[in-house]
Amino acid sequence: MLRLSWTQPEDLVPHALVAAELDGRDVGDIRRRWQQAGGGEAAVSGASPNPATPSVQRLARDLLAEIDTLPTPLDLLALEPDDFDAILALSPETVTLPVAGSADDLRGRVHGAWLGRAAGCLLGKPVEKIPREGIRAIAESTGNWPVGSYFTEIGLDPEVAEQYPWNRRSRPTSLVENIDGMPEDDDLNFPLIALDLLERVGHGFSTDDVAQSWLANLPGGRVFTAERITYRNLLDGYEPDVAGLAQNPFRDWIGAQIRTDVYGWASPSNPRSAARLAYTDARLSHGRNGLYGALFAAAACSAAVVADTVDEVIDAGLSVVPPGSRYAAAIARGRELGTGDLPVGAALDAVYADYGHLHWVHVLNNAALLAFALTRSRGDFETAITLAVTGGWDTDSTGATAGSICGALAGASALPDRWTGPLQNRLASSVPGFDGRAFDELARRTVAVAEVGVGA
Repeated sequence: MLRLSWTQPEDLVPHALVAAELDGRDVGDIRRRWQQAGGGEAAVSGASPNPATPSVQRLARDLLAEIDTLPTPLDLLALEPDDFDAILALSPETVTLPVAGSADDLRGRVHGAWLGRAAGCLLGKPVEKIPREGIRAIAESTGNWPVGSYFTEIGLDPEVAEQYPWNRRSRPTSLVENIDGMPEDDDLNFPLIALDLLERVGHGFSTDDVAQSWLANLPGGRVFTAERITYRNLLDGYEPDVAGLAQNPFRDWIGAQIRTDVYGWASPSNPRSAARLAYTDARLSHGRNGLYGALFAAAACSAAVVADTVDEVIDAGLSVVPPGSRYAAAIARGRELGTGDLPVGAALDAVYADYGHLHWVHVLNNAALLAFALTRSRGDFETAITLAVTGGWDTDSTGATAGSICGALAGASALPDRWTGPLQNRLASSVPGFDGRAFDELARRTVAVAEVGVGA
């Protein structure tokens, strides 16, 4: 029987219980009923191997609907609103950033951002969801510790390989001996979707436009977690305004944060405009902290193409995030550890002590790791992506965002060839019209929509 990862009701219930508990909702009775019926725990990744009985599946659907009706505590909603104007009302004053430089300078910065996003993603792809200790064991076994290059299986100890198997989909395209351009990844597909929206519809696109673009351009098997639930709900007839709300326990996961870099590159030196575009996109599938991840990334990327320092970038990202939110706290914690004196290993231990209880695809743990990697790197591209990936969890996504930001700070011409050369200036994609496109072309097109946005 085909097991549809991330959408089986019996797999969603455990995640929904955890999400509700993290929001302070009382699910004690629902959890007891689920356990009494023989319901299992949340799968680490994807679907559980065996389908539930029909009666358990029916119960799972009923419990998911019941969890959706549970009220969120009002004090939490006051700190973490979903409405964009309410978010900005809580957020700090607008930051002051340099204006965008010449067209050539902006193009070089955006080109660096595209390349950096790809390289950081590619570094993390083969070790996605491998635990921290496994990443280190693989790197040490192949003479790549501390991580300083793309991963390889040349010289890998067979016992290490058996204990920590590569991400099976990524191994044939993402190990250094196999890389032939940038392979397809959702961390690049979604930025392409964003670029296409800005080109076709303009900066005034709607959430309906985002939903239509997904259905027209993304195969269902190329979306995961909150995006897959939303995709399913759209096909079931839910309107875009509510498609992300129904039986979607992944609304605080990382999916929206990987989608919004382009909105920042297309809004240079204007974090709030970037955040508004990101909000229009992210609200389709995410809420509160998952939403804030999208706003942070867009605003940070808006700063990264004009700023000189990582601190300016992080300040810009936080300028559109409610300061009392858990997302802001995660960024602050990562930043604190990044500027502190703890060695890398001890600092990562501290991140895990605070956030290790969360799923590896959750936004908060990955946000803390991202802030640590950015801050500790002081903007150095290689340091940022290798720290982000060394830290584990969603390695390709966090590596991609770290690479995007530091690639923009550096500009394409300053990025090391050992990271950008294997990309061969092209990427693979199932998004129509983008397979095989060159990164310098994508940079030119992004700058073109940025210029249109300024004149709008």
